[in-house]
Amino acid sequence: MRIIPAMDILGGKCVRLTKGDYSTSTIYYDDPLEIAKQFESYGISHIHLVDLDGARSKHIVNASILEAIARDTKLAIDFGGGIKCDKDIETAFNCGAAQVTVGSVAVTDQELFLKWLGTYGGEKIILGADFKNRMIAYNGWTMESKTDLLNFIESYRQKGVSYSICTDISKDGMLTGPSIDIYRQLVTITEINIIASGGITSLEDLLQLADAGCEGAIIGKALYEKKITPKELASLC
Repeated sequence: MRIIPAMDILGGKCVRLTKGDYSTSTIYYDDPLEIAKQFESYGISHIHLVDLDGARSKHIVNASILEAIARDTKLAIDFGGGIKCDKDIETAFNCGAAQVTVGSVAVTDQELFLKWLGTYGGEKIILGADFKNRMIAYNGWTMESKTDLLNFIESYRQKGVSYSICTDISKDGMLTGPSIDIYRQLVTITEINIIASGGITSLEDLLQLADAGCEGAIIGKALYEKKITPKELASLC
């Protein structure tokens, strides 16, 4: 299972939110490139880079940070946040993203999402499946749909999606442990590569997600709050 640190960028700094609430932002690092280099030195090979400014503005804002990390490290970057149009997704890939996560557009404009999927392929486009009470949420988690998580993922698997980041909003930034049972069920039912996100707090959480069959696990606040140390992550990597 891939271990994927999350780097959320707000105002050019590396922050963490609680349940996606911008008013709860805590700054952990002033220089995202420096912490990206530290991750690489620990043996990390992938990061999940989220443009929170972009998500709020509905267009990419922190392209320069993506470009700098792609240029000055060998990290494979999954980039998301503010990707709403052709120009945005072109910018993300041109600035060095290895993969791009698309969530809201997959809910609100299926035709556009499928166009991108056809253009870039299932290895490049990750389906963002943010959920609360098993229902899909979108637009920076401010809108809740009536679409079931499993149905959402399965409908896109049939259209060529290979990867999905599944984030339990109720767990995000809470350090209460991930929704193991939900991920185990998803892995059992769908052939999509499931990347777990939200609530990961300990090495035991990571081992349980690996045992459940998740392809990847995104870890954020637990790493910044030193609930899991870089040395421990390096041992897993």
